[in-house]
Amino acid sequence: MATEGGGKEMNEIKTQFTTREGLYKLLPHSEYSRPNRVPFNSQGSNPVRVSFVNLNDQSGNGDRLCFNVGRELYFYIYKGVRKAADLSKPIDKRIYKGTQPTCHDFNHLTATAESVSLLVGFSAGQVQLIDPIKKETSKLFNEENSCQHLWKVDWNEERENEGSKTSEEALVTVQRLIDKSRVTCVKWVPGSESLFLVAHSSGNMYLYNVEHACGTTAPHYQLLKQGESFAVHTCKSKSTRNPLLKWTVGEGALNEFAFSPDGKFLACVSQDGFLRVFNFDSVELHGTMKSYFGGLLCVCWSPDGKYVVTGGEDDLVTVWSFGDCRVIARGHGHKSWVSVVAFDPYTTSVEESDPMELSGSDEDFQDLLHFGRDRANSTQSRLSKRNSTESRPVSVTYRFGSVGQDTQLCLWDLTEDILFPHQPLSRARTHTNVMNATSPPAGSTGNSVTTPGNSAPPPLPRSNSLPHSAVSSTGSKGSIADGAIASGVSKFATLSLHDRKDRHHEKDHKRNHSMGHISSKSSDKLNLVTKTKTDPAKTLGTPLCPRMEDVPLLEPLICKKIAHERLTVLIFLEDCIVTACQEGFICTWGRPGKVGSPVSR
Repeated sequence: MATEGGGKEMNEIKTQFTTREGLYKLLPHSEYSRPNRVPFNSQGSNPVRVSFVNLNDQSGNGDRLCFNVGRELYFYIYKGVRKAADLSKPIDKRIYKGTQPTCHDFNHLTATAESVSLLVGFSAGQVQLIDPIKKETSKLFNEENSCQHLWKVDWNEERENEGSKTSEEALVTVQRLIDKSRVTCVKWVPGSESLFLVAHSSGNMYLYNVEHACGTTAPHYQLLKQGESFAVHTCKSKSTRNPLLKWTVGEGALNEFAFSPDGKFLACVSQDGFLRVFNFDSVELHGTMKSYFGGLLCVCWSPDGKYVVTGGEDDLVTVWSFGDCRVIARGHGHKSWVSVVAFDPYTTSVEESDPMELSGSDEDFQDLLHFGRDRANSTQSRLSKRNSTESRPVSVTYRFGSVGQDTQLCLWDLTEDILFPHQPLSRARTHTNVMNATSPPAGSTGNSVTTPGNSAPPPLPRSNSLPHSAVSSTGSKGSIADGAIASGVSKFATLSLHDRKDRHHEKDHKRNHSMGHISSKSSDKLNLVTKTKTDPAKTLGTPLCPRMEDVPLLEPLICKKIAHERLTVLIFLEDCIVTACQEGFICTWGRPGKVGSPVSR
């Protein structure tokens, strides 16, 4: 294993790297994997995924870790940078027959030290609700015998040479009534204890309620809303049953979706290469974007909800402005498909011309990150004041990362000169972890559309932070955004994107599964979002997919090979970064200053 600067071969695995914050170090004793630590033969297996939850227990060690490897699912106490991992004692371990776990998600809202709700999606299309603390299986969705307990084989069987109890389960091979294709993404709806959303490789998404029955016959649907390359149907039934909604989005597999920080918007990426952002409650299409080529595989939101980053088969990371509905930058550093993108909410800076205007602490911002929309109102007045005064921030830096099938980790800085290319720099004071204090994206109030054919800017330099004043405005969707947001968007995510004077009397909506407030007619504004088809030749060079020379090209801060097999996980925590590869090794990278004395058990 070679450290940074000490390797003679470019393909040697790095165990540390340096950024402006300092030295990040791999912590071998904090590595999680299968108990035998034998590399997993990943040929033909589904990607390794990792989910975290904090149980808020009194011990101060409430972090829990879930990951899948092949047909196995593990649930451990996560000790992070503090203590070494103890792989001999998983809290729960399950081995499945006839199918493999593909993705999973904890319900952070209901998690306690005694119980936690974990959704698990499978390669054969099923979704399972389990409690790995109580070692219980609650329900099974998308099966003929759905909402029933699974057939259990050798429950709590004592495994030789492992010293842990294992739940071995078989998903009975019967006809799946809702969708027969692989589950690609499953997530709890933010702010809900019972609603969850499931995406499949068929291109469909389904909204479920854990409290409702699943039905013993195939569901019948009726159209609720239809727009450009999407349709939403309700389940036609005498009594309420699952699924509550069926979304058909784009062409080909729906590879991933992500809720905005306030839970009001949904970003979806598909194999047809499109990013589509919806208002989740009103089922309105807010905006779209097309990859340079190939499918889009991953998506994430900035902590303030102003930007969406995607990655995919074009080997690029693409930054899309929520307010302007346009691509504002691309990043090139990977040598193969990008599998995961994620923002780092703990490494960011905002510069203000008047430091006296800064109110609130870093602790307030961390609370906001952890509790999302429930804490958004606590910063409403501060954001309103900041965005209405002349002493607005003049510089901001977002940090995000990406990992790919090239086994490389890339870190990127999205800087003020990219976000606001026409805004002059001035002397300022830097504050850390105040992401929600940023000013609105440049051009968020403009309505003009300028295509590369109308204005030919000079080639843009390949740089992280060089001025790009010649960037063309590729079409602000101001009227479309207003229409999509009018149904009640969170003040946290869009306060600085739109004039709130006419909306300050709006009350925050409560999440529910009633669809009566959604218009059954397709909005005319949906037709304004894009008039082009999915033919790449017709979209290249348009606002949907600008040419490479028409937008700034980011270069990574660091780009390091950190694994032998393709990387499938990237999660930013307060004191570390977590990555995982297809061999089944979950690695912890200590942040600068967060690794003290050698870890112990």
